[in-house]
Amino acid sequence: MLKALRMAAASVLLAATPALAAEMTPHEKQLYEAAKTGGEEVTWYISHYSAETAEDLGSKFEELYPGIEVNVIRTTAQVAFQRLSQDLAAGVQQCDVFSSTDLGHFAYLKGKDLLTQYTPKNASKTVEAFQGLDEDGYFHVTSAGAIVITYNKERTEGKELPKKWTDLLDPKWKDEVAVGHPGFSGYVGTWTVQMRKMYGWDFFEQLEENNPQIGRSINDTVTMLNAGERSVAAGPTATTLRSASRGNPLGLIYPEDGTLLMIAPSGILKASPNQNASKLFMEYLLSIPSAEIAVENFSESVRPEVAPPPGAKPLDEVNTIRPSFDEIKNGIPEVKEQWRDTFGV
Repeated sequence: MLKALRMAAASVLLAATPALAAEMTPHEKQLYEAAKTGGEEVTWYISHYSAETAEDLGSKFEELYPGIEVNVIRTTAQVAFQRLSQDLAAGVQQCDVFSSTDLGHFAYLKGKDLLTQYTPKNASKTVEAFQGLDEDGYFHVTSAGAIVITYNKERTEGKELPKKWTDLLDPKWKDEVAVGHPGFSGYVGTWTVQMRKMYGWDFFEQLEENNPQIGRSINDTVTMLNAGERSVAAGPTATTLRSASRGNPLGLIYPEDGTLLMIAPSGILKASPNQNASKLFMEYLLSIPSAEIAVENFSESVRPEVAPPPGAKPLDEVNTIRPSFDEIKNGIPEVKEQWRDTFGV
């Protein structure tokens, strides 16, 4: 009965929104009409945006495509994947579009034939560096971010700030460093893999001697800096810049030894009954309106038409680093175990 009511409402809504339909590409219009006719909606498991940004993105989609609801489920990458895994094991279809900062999640889902093979039309319009992550088209980069050294300006006043990642190992930063946890955050997992690649696990054994405060999400480092619990951190540009724009005394340092460029893919679950709405949502995640919202919330833009957020450097002016797909896929499970052995958490 509920689906029948939605389908009836869909036909009325489509007839009442000619201006909206005129702004869609033929492909988007086809997906929209099919999704509306079928009473479809989208449940989005998302980890690479803050809760605020994710909700903004969901709301904008609903504004552009009225009648298609977006249920935003925002958690850390590992928690999102654990929840998805539980859904799959129980035979429960909850998630339609899955977005994660851990590339290993997509390697697993693709290998188990759990993703829909779909290449959005907008994929070819993104920044070239973000295209073609999966040559078979099962998942695509829909978000980009960066991990830099962040700091509390008040707590570090008069001190020489770190210039590179290894400066965080200096004893003068004992009890002053904040980090996230690779067992919960895909951002932190990728950062850990890259630091191990560059400096070996000795980097983390020396970091442990400085008694870092360890959160879960990489966004927890922003909370720690704002609270004055720590002075410096391995933190995200987006959440840090947003917090600074609200008057918090936070700053960024682009490390001389490399800013970690994060890419976060999204894919559609093959078992989703909402295939048209999900494909439309994937088109939207790679659209200019989506990129504009990302930048408004201080994230990087995947579209070349949209400039970087205020306070951030253009990525082509920064020394960027990142592990390869295989290094991330194989390395994150390894560093999770090493991390627990070293830090005890």
